[in-house]
Amino acid sequence: MTLLTVENLTVAFPGRRGTVNAIEDVTLSVSPGEILGMVGESGAGKSMTGAAIIGLIEPPGGITQGEIRLEGDRIDNLRPEAMRRIRGRKIGAIFQDPLTSLNPVLTVGEQLIETIQTHLKLSKADARERAIDWLRRVGIPAPEARIDTYPHQYSGGMRQRVVIALALCAEPRLVIADEPTTALDVSVQAQIIALLRRLARETGVAVILVTHDMGVIAETADRVAVMYAGRIVEVGSVAEVLTAPKHPYTSGLMASIPRIGPRPDVLAQIEGAMPRPNARPEGCAFAPRCPHKMDICLQQRPKLEGSEEKSVACHLIEEVSV
Repeated sequence: MTLLTVENLTVAFPGRRGTVNAIEDVTLSVSPGEILGMVGESGAGKSMTGAAIIGLIEPPGGITQGEIRLEGDRIDNLRPEAMRRIRGRKIGAIFQDPLTSLNPVLTVGEQLIETIQTHLKLSKADARERAIDWLRRVGIPAPEARIDTYPHQYSGGMRQRVVIALALCAEPRLVIADEPTTALDVSVQAQIIALLRRLARETGVAVILVTHDMGVIAETADRVAVMYAGRIVEVGSVAEVLTAPKHPYTSGLMASIPRIGPRPDVLAQIEGAMPRPNARPEGCAFAPRCPHKMDICLQQRPKLEGSEEKSVACHLIEEVSV
């Protein structure tokens, strides 16, 4: 059963020299209890895809093509008020900086209780008990006492745990986690990763994990979607994509990760830079940086093709399979 389906999604912004597509023809799906990692360089379109799913594209930008379906119902064409009812109740969000997600003048308990009562028909006393239970589930010590403290009285890791509780307290079916571990030190990152995996297993919530860190993907996700220049270039299981990448960009990302062992003379890197959204080439966007480019790569943009288990957008794969 598929919980979320995104088909041929394009998000565009008007500019002085015409419309600019931030993401183009993005297609993906997520099942209940699954963690889908979205990885790529800064500016690849990962966060924009998450924002489109949750309905947080700022005007004048907007969805110009495609569909987003949650539990079979289309949500990309809903009015703002209808989308607000879904946001929080069916779709939760975890953002990179917990301080931007928490109100500094309200206690943690007040924010959790307000969220719970907004989406669930519970009394204030029952909502408070539910809030305490969620603080306990995300690993906040002594939640009965900490519920009446303010965000600034928590460490960075504990604030992120509160944000996770805030995202899950109304029992949404899907959570968009946008770089949830970036601002945390390595030991706290590991704790947050383990927490997300445990909650996905226990509650059946589906998670779209947006990150640039392949290590986080390897530890957390079940499947991975690699994005480049506003498009998905490879999708598959974490084990398959990380150990046997098919797209040259994915291969470059994996080769650039430092490894324990003899020190190489030259660090692997991907030459060049990702093109700006208003200056993407006519063919494959990765072609100017690709060591395996062919003539067709400069002329024709490859389509994301393959099976549900593995899909790749690369002319090189097509040549090999012929």
